[in-house]
Parts: sequence; structure tokens; C-alpha cells
Amino acid sequence: MDLPHSPAADRNKAPILAVLRSTLGERGSALEIASGTGQHTVHFAAALPAWRWQATAADASLLPVIAQRIAQAGLANVLPPVLLDVTAPRWPTADAPFTQPFDAVFCANMLHIAPWSACTGLMQGAARHLAPGGKLLTYGPYFEGGVAPAPSNLAFDASLRARDPTWSIRRLQDVQAQALREGLQLRERHAMPANNLLLVFTAGA
Repeated sequence: MDLPHSPAADRNKAPILAVLRSTLGERGSALEIASGTGQHTVHFAAALPAWRWQATAADASLLPVIAQRIAQAGLANVLPPVLLDVTAPRWPTADAPFTQPFDAVFCANMLHIAPWSACTGLMQGAARHLAPGGKLLTYGPYFEGGVAPAPSNLAFDASLRARDPTWSIRRLQDVQAQALREGLQLRERHAMPANNLLLVFTAGA
């Protein structure tokens, strides 16, 4: 079975993994929001075997793709992927909510291709489901106050808005403010290839 493939996920998985290795503990449980094709899921889970990984998708058609990729990788530390709407008041569903907290929540390349309500939902859900001291890691492009935007990001932002007026590259300050409303503090900012950032927020003890 030929599975959908994201070239971008292949390009950024190694730099992201380097940050995960430096900021996460030796072992724990991770919830991945918007796992897409599952390429990040299997790469990170294989490289961090003492971590238990939970993949999710908002699109039900991606669940078998992620499940097949996990099966092909032969990983024992990845749970079956579940359907999850990031804006839902209970994750993954009201009927079957997660019962144990997570040590990390990871979300790549979602905030700019979703309405702002997805950012609100991500911060609220992470605050609900992170263990004390747990970390929310978000990866993607951001605009920063006082930092000249890269021309490529300006062009990307324009293309996003043309596709859907509710989409756009988010201002880091706005994302940080939303996180603060939910008790999440921005602790780390990592510059990444292709004018992206990896942000690390921590939950209160």
C-alpha cells in the first residue's frame, strides 16, 4: 500500500527530533495533535523508545494511513491513532476522554492552516491534559514583533489567506497570550530551518 507522503515532514523531522531530545525527559507519554500522514509519529517514537506516543487526526480518512505507517514501522510504543477535534471540550471525545495526563503535547504545522479557534482549543486542551510540569511543543512559521518577516513567510501567509480567510501565519505574541490565559508559560524558542520556530510551553506545577 502506497501511503500519502509529506516531503516537508521528511525535511523537518530530524531538526525537530533534535529539540525533542534536548527538552524532553528520558521517558514519558506524548500526545501528538494533527499527526497528518504519521511520518513524525513513527520517526519520533522510533528514536525515543521510552516514550509512549498517541497520534491523532481531525480527518477520519487519515487514521488508517497513520495506523498502517505505525504497523509498517513495527513500533510497540505507539497507541492506535484516534480521531480528535482540537476545539472539542473533551479530548478525544466526550464519551471516551483520556484518563491519564501526558508529559508532552506536540503539534506541528496546524495553527496556520486552521481558524484561530484551533489555537484556543490547543491551549485549553493542553492545559487540561498535561501533567504538572508537562510541555506543549508547537512547530511552524510565526510572525514576531520587532523581527522582520522572511519574504517566503510573507508569500506563504498571502497564499494561506487566499485559500481561506480564517487561515494565516500567527503572531507569536498572540499565541503566547492565548497560552498564558490557560496557565502555559513560553519557556523556549528554537529557530528552525525554512524560517520556522519550535516553541516550548510548560504547564504549571
